[in-house]
Amino acid sequence: MGGIWFTLLSCAFFMGLVAWISYLKTKGGNEDSNGYFLAGRGLTGGFIAGSLLLTNLSAEQLVGLNGQAYRTNLSNMAWEVTSAFAIVVMALYLLPKYLGGSFTTLPEFLSKRFDEGVRRYTVILFMLGYILVTIPSMLYSGALAVLQMFDVPELFGISYMQSIWLVIWVIGIIGAVYAIFGGLKAVAVSDTLNGIGLLIIGILVPVLGFIALGNGNMLDGMKEITTSHPEKLNAIGSSEDSVPFGTIFTGMIFANLFYWASNQYVIQRTLGAKNLAEGQKGVILSGFYKLLIPLFMMIPGIIVFHQYGDSLKSVDLAYPTLIADVLPTYLSGFFLAVLLGAVFSSFNSLLNSAATMFALDIYKVQVNPKADDKKLISVSKLFGTFLAIVALFVSPLLMYAPDGLWDLIRKFTGFFNIPIIAIVLVGLLSKFVPAAAAKAVIIFHVITYYMLVWGTNHLFGFTVDIHFIHIYAILFFIEVFMMLAIGMVSPREEAYIYKTEASVDMMPWKYTIATSVILLSLVCATYIVFSPIGLAYADGYVSPAFWPAVAGLFLLTGILVFASIKHWNRKYEEYLLKQHTKKNYRLRRPSGKLNPVYIRYMTN
Repeated sequence: MGGIWFTLLSCAFFMGLVAWISYLKTKGGNEDSNGYFLAGRGLTGGFIAGSLLLTNLSAEQLVGLNGQAYRTNLSNMAWEVTSAFAIVVMALYLLPKYLGGSFTTLPEFLSKRFDEGVRRYTVILFMLGYILVTIPSMLYSGALAVLQMFDVPELFGISYMQSIWLVIWVIGIIGAVYAIFGGLKAVAVSDTLNGIGLLIIGILVPVLGFIALGNGNMLDGMKEITTSHPEKLNAIGSSEDSVPFGTIFTGMIFANLFYWASNQYVIQRTLGAKNLAEGQKGVILSGFYKLLIPLFMMIPGIIVFHQYGDSLKSVDLAYPTLIADVLPTYLSGFFLAVLLGAVFSSFNSLLNSAATMFALDIYKVQVNPKADDKKLISVSKLFGTFLAIVALFVSPLLMYAPDGLWDLIRKFTGFFNIPIIAIVLVGLLSKFVPAAAAKAVIIFHVITYYMLVWGTNHLFGFTVDIHFIHIYAILFFIEVFMMLAIGMVSPREEAYIYKTEASVDMMPWKYTIATSVILLSLVCATYIVFSPIGLAYADGYVSPAFWPAVAGLFLLTGILVFASIKHWNRKYEEYLLKQHTKKNYRLRRPSGKLNPVYIRYMTN
C-alpha cells in the first residue's frame, strides 16, 4: 500500500510541476482572442513540435501499438512513420497558405474560398466527429490504460465500473482546466513538458526491457529479438495484416494529409506560430519524433513476446506487463504522470479546438457578428465547459459498446477526413470550383462511405471486400473528379484569388527543404531496417542486400540535400515572397543569418 501512495504522491508532484510552469508561462497572455485561441501567435518551433507530439500520441497508442506488435509484427507503424509525407506537404505548402491568410480555423479558410455554407458543413462534420467519437474515445481509452497498469479498484475499494468513471473524470477535469482556462498556449506548454517526459520514459522502457531480456546485458537482449522470431520485426504488412503494405500508397496518404494538414485540433498549434520559420521547424521536428514510434511504442511489445510468448490473456496487457517487470518503483509516479499527460493532452487539444470553432465559426458568424474579444473568450469557455461535461458522461458508456469498438472508431474518422482534405486541396489548387461542389461532395461522401463500409451488409446482407483504407483513396479521387467536373459545368462567376493578409513574418526556415529530404529519407531507411532484407531477415542479422540499399539511399539523400541548399532554397523563398507581398522583391539573405528578423529586401 505504501508503494501505491508513493506512486500517487510523486505523480501529483510531477503533474503539479507541469501545471505551475504552464501557469507561469501563460499568465496574463489571454486577454484577447488572438492570445487565447492562437497563443498570441507567439509559439516557437519547440513548443509547436512538443504540443503536436502529445496531441498526436495517447495512451491508446502506447498500449494498443505495443499490443499489435506483440500479436503480429511492426506493420502498424505505418500509421505513424508514413505521416512524414503529410508533414512535409504541410510544412512546405499548406502552412504558408494558412499563415499567409491569417486564418484562425480551417472552416474560416473554407468560408473565404467557397462560402459560409461550406463553413457550416465542415464545422458540423468536425463537431460530430469530436463530440460523438474522438473525445469520448480518448478519455475511455486513457482510463483503460490506467486501469491496466494500476489496480484502481483495489486501491480505493470500488468496483471496476466505478473505477472507469473515477479515472475518466479525473483525466477530463484536469484536461478541461488547461483547455478552458489556459487557452492554446497553456495547452502547448503543458504538452511540451509532458512530451519531454514521454520521450524519457519511451526510451527508458525498451532499454530496461532489453537488459531484462538479456539477463543483465542489453546487447544480448537486442540480439535475441533479431535472431529469434525475426519476422516480428517486419514492417512490410501482408494482406492478412491490419495494415497491408499497399495501403501506405493509397488511402493512408490522404488520411495522414487530413490529420496533419487540415484537422483543426492539430493545425491550431501551427496557426499560433511566431513566424513561418518557427512553424515549419515545429512541424518538421514533429516528423522526426514520429520516427521514434517503433522504438518506444512497438519494440516493447516484441520484447514481451520473447519473454512470455503468446501466454498473455489480452494483447493490450503487453506494455503494462513490461512496465510492471522492469520499471523501478521510484519512477512509477513519474510514469503515471507522463501517461496521464499523454491522455489529457489529446483531450484538452480536442476540447480547445472544438471551443475555438464554436466561438469563431458559429457564434461570431451566425449569432453575434459584433462580439468583442472578451465575449468570444467567454463563449468559448462556456461551450468548452459544456462539451467537457457531456464528454465526461458519454465516455464511460463506451464500456457497453460491442466488440471491435476501436476498429469502429478508426473507421469512423473516414466519415469526415477524406471530404475535408479533398475540399481543401481542390480549393487551393483551383480557381473556378464553386461552393456547390464542396457541399455535394460532403453529402455524397457521408452516404457512400457508410454504404461501402457498413451499409451493404446492414441493408442487403453482403460486404464490399475492399480494405477501408483503400476506400479512402477511391472516394478521394472520385470526389476530386466530381468537384472539378462541377467546376467545369457550373463554375464560379469570379475566379478565386488567394489574398495575403499575413500577421507574421513569412520568410521560410532556411533548412526547410533539406530537413524535409532527410525526414523522408529516414522514413525509407526505417522501412529498410524493419524489412526482410533488414532486421526481419531469417538467416542472420541482416541480408546481403541491406548495406547496399542503405548506402544507395544515403548517397541519394546527400545529393538532394546539397541541391536543396545550393539551388532549391532560393527559388522556394522567392516563390513565397511573391505569394505574400504586394510588391515585387528580390530576396537577399545576409550570410550566416537565419532568423527572419534579419532579412533584407531590395526592390527591382
